Amino acid sequence: MKALTIVPGKANSAAVKDVPDPPSGDGSILVKALELGICGTDFELIRAEYGWAPPGSNHLILGHESFGRVEEAPPGSGFNKGDLIVGIVRRPDPVPCLACAVGQWDMCRNGKYTERGIKERNGFGSEYWRIEPEFALGLEPTLDTIGVLMEPTTIVAKAWDHISRIGERARWEPRTLLVTGAGPIGLLAALLGKQRGLDVHVLDVVKEGLKPQLVHDLGGTYHTGPVNKIGFAPDVTIECTGVAEVIVETMAHMASDGILCLLGVSSRNQAQSIDFGKINRCLVLENAVIFGCVNANHRHYELAKQALLKADRNWISRLISRRVPLANFEDALKRDPDDIKVVLQLASA
Repeated sequence: MKALTIVPGKANSAAVKDVPDPPSGDGSILVKALELGICGTDFELIRAEYGWAPPGSNHLILGHESFGRVEEAPPGSGFNKGDLIVGIVRRPDPVPCLACAVGQWDMCRNGKYTERGIKERNGFGSEYWRIEPEFALGLEPTLDTIGVLMEPTTIVAKAWDHISRIGERARWEPRTLLVTGAGPIGLLAALLGKQRGLDVHVLDVVKEGLKPQLVHDLGGTYHTGPVNKIGFAPDVTIECTGVAEVIVETMAHMASDGILCLLGVSSRNQAQSIDFGKINRCLVLENAVIFGCVNANHRHYELAKQALLKADRNWISRLISRRVPLANFEDALKRDPDDIKVVLQLASA
């Protein structure tokens, strides 16, 4: 079968190659891959910034934003041939740590977890893949055109889950949300904020085109420029750019009892001066919270599915900018100005 692979540690080694069929050890459910989302993590892996091949192999099959259709499933697995399915990315460490032992592998304490398409496990970027029933989630047929958005939605679902848990430390009635960055994660964060009834604001450097239009059509307000010019101090901020300058601005511009969730991963060598005394005064005197968030567990996949089921189908479908056949994968790696989410087509539905 064909698969999109890299040689971890070797920059720009991405290639479509013939690989063996997925081994039974990967899981009892055999899946015919339909689509695969491409994200910033994949670009970082291709640039050899990190990435680990499975033990005994020199290559890694890329892909963690999965979407497929069940080909084979054993009795009692909860799945049947023809079901739409996505695979959960992270696996608990073998020890396991305190978090992994209770199914919260997204909060692994010792770093010995593995991840499909990233760390020591082949990903979903092949024509067929296997999955364990306990690390799979079935999707309703109505999600057939947007199921590939599940994994990025889980990241945002976890962020909102943790934001809500932090907010509930006291009487909490947030009204305003600021999202920095209008990429797929940022727009999905805005969507879930709107589903929670918040006044949604999105800030990005792009001044015209699809991104501002999507925010407007969602019922939000679109901004460009510095954070302190948006005209209010947000109750909740979700930072999705990873740009050091923007992060510093969001830290210094929070409402009383405000919560700042950092979702963007910063690239290296972003030196930025920061007044830690000012940040400290903000956090202490205003009961503010800044926290980071990554990955997702089974609960967040369920939350993400419910969010997609509630979303306006026409709006969310526009987040998928292009669908590119696997054979033309290099085109998917070329970023167009209006791209939001580019998807590889691994097979026809």
